[in-house]
Amino acid sequence: MKSPAQPVPPEVVQQVSDYFSVLGEPMRLRILNLLRDGEKCVQDLVEATETSQANVSKHLKVMLQAGILTRRSKGTLAYYSVEDELIFELCNLVCDRLATRIEQQAQHFRAFSLASRR
Repeated sequence: MKSPAQPVPPEVVQQVSDYFSVLGEPMRLRILNLLRDGEKCVQDLVEATETSQANVSKHLKVMLQAGILTRRSKGTLAYYSVEDELIFELCNLVCDRLATRIEQQAQHFRAFSLASRR
């Protein structure tokens, strides 16, 4: 028999919510994907995302403050890399779940399509 869930302190719930909200922005997910294979400077990210430097910098700052990214400077350039590699496992879990749901939906559509042809 499972024991009842323990109440979670509001501060913990807020921190978890804040972490997920960081990932709720498509541009941040695009940037994370670009950083998957290693460190990149801001200009590389601007070119790859085809958006403004101000926009990229804004998103980098949010992910840096959340502890997802790390930053180092070399001369006038800022380089970013993923600090928390667990982020990729989390993204993979979500993508796998979505792929499974899409496959199940496709099966339902195929079954409906076949049934309506009879």
